[in-house]
Amino acid sequence: MKKLLVCLVAFTLLFSGCSSKKTETEVTKIKLSDSKITVDGEAISNDVSQAVYSAKDIVFYQAGKDFTYGEGTAEDEHKQSEADAHTVVHITKPGKYILSGELSAGQVAVDLGEDAEKDPEAVVTLVLDDVDITCKVAPAIIFYNVYECGNADEEKATKDVDTKNAGANVIIADGTENNINGSYVAKIYESYELSEDGTEVVDSKKLHKYDAAFYSKKTMNVSGEEKGTGVLNIKAENEGLDSELHLTINGGIINITSGNDGINTNEDNVSVTAINGGTLNIICDGSTGEGDGIDSNGWLVINGGTVTAQACATSGDAGIDSDMGIYINGGKVVASGNMLDHITGGSQTYAVFNFADSQNGKSTYSLKNADGKVIGKYSPENGFSCLIVAGDELTPGEYTFWQGNTQLAASQQGNMHGGRPQMPDGEMPELPEGETPPEMPEDMKGQGKPMGERPEKPDGEFPFMPDGERPEKPDGEMPEGMTPPDINGGNMMFDGEVSASFTITKGGNLFSNVGPAE
Repeated sequence: MKKLLVCLVAFTLLFSGCSSKKTETEVTKIKLSDSKITVDGEAISNDVSQAVYSAKDIVFYQAGKDFTYGEGTAEDEHKQSEADAHTVVHITKPGKYILSGELSAGQVAVDLGEDAEKDPEAVVTLVLDDVDITCKVAPAIIFYNVYECGNADEEKATKDVDTKNAGANVIIADGTENNINGSYVAKIYESYELSEDGTEVVDSKKLHKYDAAFYSKKTMNVSGEEKGTGVLNIKAENEGLDSELHLTINGGIINITSGNDGINTNEDNVSVTAINGGTLNIICDGSTGEGDGIDSNGWLVINGGTVTAQACATSGDAGIDSDMGIYINGGKVVASGNMLDHITGGSQTYAVFNFADSQNGKSTYSLKNADGKVIGKYSPENGFSCLIVAGDELTPGEYTFWQGNTQLAASQQGNMHGGRPQMPDGEMPELPEGETPPEMPEDMKGQGKPMGERPEKPDGEFPFMPDGERPEKPDGEMPEGMTPPDINGGNMMFDGEVSASFTITKGGNLFSNVGPAE
């Protein structure tokens, strides 16, 4: 029996991905206040050797610098006097820290040192227990250096990651309401290389760049407590909740209002945003002119919970967006935007409604089953042209779709994944004997996606984008002359029989040219 137990432990350590030994240390209570911050009831120290100390040393993008300082514009700059108004509460040792109270100009910064990244014991858990933090020049909460359980090696990247032993952890205490209002820090150079004439930076190394109100440089977990009743409200000048590698959301009620992406994970072709539970409400308010609801530079995997994600109303962005693929395996999803991004698959049935005209975001849309019973209601606040819904209520059968009291019709594209008909084993449809595939028009050549490659396209133009891929766009703007309805969810307008009956099958379902039934 002992030998069997040893084998099982070894097997778990070998295949647990981010898993490693983690020791829970003592609990420290930090009470925030503009007048007096306390640590376990005692006034906070300014001694940098302490586990918790305060200082006036916030990292921010400073005004008055020249072009060799960083990539920020006038909109990103702050005066030194603005920064000096902020108090930074530094956490420098592993452990669990309970945050409560209010800080109207400040930041909580976790930094266990440069060696922490490879130390499995360098783990910090922040428990949000009715805390209110506002920072006007940088993220309100930031993890700098803690243990990184993940791997940024693109060749080893996978959508299946285990983050339970990550060094950055956040718990939303049951029955509490927590408010995080934050800004961001534009890219500041550590070093740079100038052009021959010395007038521009042609290459640089990053010293600082933190895009979100709540930010982690390492893999981060966000969870609720046992009941999952704690609330985290994030109000972000730029992005809302970010991690540079992986982000896993396990529970709690998280409400994000952001000027740009609501959630972003940043490592290209590697990061995984995983949602396993909780309630997530995201709305990009459009104040930066762009923004997805959820944006992963790697994969987005939704396994449970309730996710409502709304992109910027005026840009070609998506409610849910991922460079490497979106997998919906469970939970309930309502995502709206002006782009249909690649939904690769998953076990949860979903439906995509691509509208013929832009929607103003002031209506309620209802899906009714064959008996006329409403099985789903969706009320996006932002304007949109593409609506994605997923959930256990979408069982195979016949449905009708309504905007208020107006019945809608659409062209049904069949069972879909990533915006195209799903063929068994990836095969092409068979052609009648003796026939050959039609020749691609000259003006379309090079704009498809042969052999898994991305299509080349002139800057800012919208070629045919198979698999729901996203066209590039400058600063979230539409190409000149384009409007959200022309995008039609990232796909060309499909021809086909228009019907007021919507057939839902198991898997992915795409309905195009959605509009009032005649």
